[in-house]
Amino acid sequence: MSITAEAVLKALSFVDDPDLKKDIVTLGMVKNLSVEGKRVSFTVELTTPACPMKEHIRKACETAVRHMVDKTADIHIDMTARVSSARDGSPVLPGVRNIIAVASGKGGVGKSTIAVNLALALARSGARVGLIDADIYGPSIPLMLDLEGAAPQVLEENGKPVMIPVEKDGLKVLSIGFMVDTSQAVVWRGPMASSALRQFVQDCRWGELDYLVLDMPPGTGDIHLTLVQTVPVTGVVMVTTPQEVALADARKGVAMFRMPNINVPVLGVVENMSYFTPAELPNNRYYLFGQGGGRRLADALGIPLLAEIPLVQSIREGGDSGRPAVLNDDDPISRLAFEHMAFEVARQVSLRNANMAPSQPVEVRV
Repeated sequence: MSITAEAVLKALSFVDDPDLKKDIVTLGMVKNLSVEGKRVSFTVELTTPACPMKEHIRKACETAVRHMVDKTADIHIDMTARVSSARDGSPVLPGVRNIIAVASGKGGVGKSTIAVNLALALARSGARVGLIDADIYGPSIPLMLDLEGAAPQVLEENGKPVMIPVEKDGLKVLSIGFMVDTSQAVVWRGPMASSALRQFVQDCRWGELDYLVLDMPPGTGDIHLTLVQTVPVTGVVMVTTPQEVALADARKGVAMFRMPNINVPVLGVVENMSYFTPAELPNNRYYLFGQGGGRRLADALGIPLLAEIPLVQSIREGGDSGRPAVLNDDDPISRLAFEHMAFEVARQVSLRNANMAPSQPVEVRV
């Protein structure tokens, strides 16, 4: 009995995307199906290159075809990705598929460390990624990416200046630190800071990106309101540490994004500095700031706990030296923790895009 394309598609209709809970044929993930005798070839287009279930889906496809069509089939599967997006057609950043704000209720919880390593991990997975240092009063991205002294190129388009982001380690990067003397305090009133953020978004040639990560200032204020008014934010990653003083402020941060007149999805919580493991005692964990605070916060708010990042000396050293931990193959524990975080963020973005209304700028009245 000869193999037919119809039989292959029917078999693949029994393979579900583990997150979206629908079969890959209905989701339109099966592309370029070709049948020549015993040879069956097709492409499975995932919703993110960071998908941790890639091999699971591949094996499920092979099993379905062999079990339901022909056990001797010569199967060739090309696993690719096209990052999903849910936008309302806003003209702002038209080439950017998803905008992820990394926020925190208070300073000192490692928000910038999370933002930088998230962006780099997504880029290492094969995605096109940009990073904006929107922490106007305390820009740290130039130091963390070894870009101190760098400056964006400025071109003229249609009679107005347009910035070209600096590129480093596969990222397109823009920071207020490129425009000011980083040894001096940035003393700006709220409207000036908000205007700088709008310029980063509206007067910069970002091109085609799968993810644009924004490192936000700590707390709640003008910059956060300007962000949601200016760009269609896909979702927010809230960063905290385990102790109650940080958790209390993180709750306030989540509450701000959930206000009815803002209503931006919170993708989940990242608990930074979760535990300390000495190099000489790799099987031991010491919970210096308390245990399980991030999980309790996530459970109470009904959002995912995206990752628990350990308190490791190499993470601090990587940020200080301009070589973030996710790029350090000599420290697999830290690198894998950040890669897992990126997988979970990408997963939540895909779920948000499949199940929620399109993202759009909001009109905020306060």
